[in-house]
Amino acid sequence: MPLTRRAVLAGLAAGVPLVGGPARAATGGWPARPIRCVVPYPPGGPTDILARVVMQRVGQRLGQPIVIENRAGASGVIGSAEVARAPADGQTFLANASIQVIIPHLNRQMPFDTLAAFAPVTNFARVPLMLVVTPDLPVRDVAGLIALLREGARPISYGSSGIGAAPHLAGELFKQMTGTEMTHAPYRGSGPAIQDLMAGNIQLMFDSMPSSAAAVREGQIRALAVTTAERIPAFPDLPTIAEAGVPGYEIATWYGLWAPAGTPAAILGRMQQSVAEAMALPALQATLETLGAVPVADAPEDFARFARSEYDRWGRLVRDAGIEAQ
Repeated sequence: MPLTRRAVLAGLAAGVPLVGGPARAATGGWPARPIRCVVPYPPGGPTDILARVVMQRVGQRLGQPIVIENRAGASGVIGSAEVARAPADGQTFLANASIQVIIPHLNRQMPFDTLAAFAPVTNFARVPLMLVVTPDLPVRDVAGLIALLREGARPISYGSSGIGAAPHLAGELFKQMTGTEMTHAPYRGSGPAIQDLMAGNIQLMFDSMPSSAAAVREGQIRALAVTTAERIPAFPDLPTIAEAGVPGYEIATWYGLWAPAGTPAAILGRMQQSVAEAMALPALQATLETLGAVPVADAPEDFARFARSEYDRWGRLVRDAGIEAQ
């Protein structure tokens, strides 16, 4: 369930240990030095944006800075593999999107077992995708886009943050449900894809809201709809794809935090607690709302169950869509 400030404060009142002396003692003095948080994409994408705004506050709670390191490549596999190989000492964490449990269904040469190589810490937030187009595309709504695609008078390419990422699957689901065709253009993260969309090198994206919201507000790209079942408070006038002409269409993404498998449970618990406390701050909640992100900050065991269920759900979608790694 979404985190609320009241819920966190109630948990603290019920005896959840506060940061500081007792909590640090319970984790063997951790953290005693700065912490690495690997983002397996270039700067500027939604994972990078969310990790930076959340982990800055978490570092303040822990009393040590958290350094974001971008390790892009192979749809997040390169950076994730680096974390999987890291010592399980609480000094290295991974911030990744739902592709963490999608990519194993596409890549049979994975250098790690996604469900076994990492210790789930918490789900930061769930986030809608936004259907956005380059301003030069002569469409103003979803119906107009579908009509243009069915005409087939011009080639249409849609970008994504990588093969198998939620934005890629959103495009494939849209094609399936509308009986249309367009060419997938994978990038090494949403940041570069958005730049090409603004330049008109690709025509549309199903992009995570944190990376596209600012460009939409500034008029650099045009938003047609959101991919969730309900409208989003950050863009209340923007219809859902379902209500705009594709009944039953629904897809979203989420962003989580993992540590190398074997990281002590006390460290995982304290990191999750610090994330929950940071998420309860009104200033951070306001920032996340602007980005269109709904805070979650669930417990490690709850996130583990959720990640497993998402692994199964996305696997079915990949198989049904016939998506293969290129």
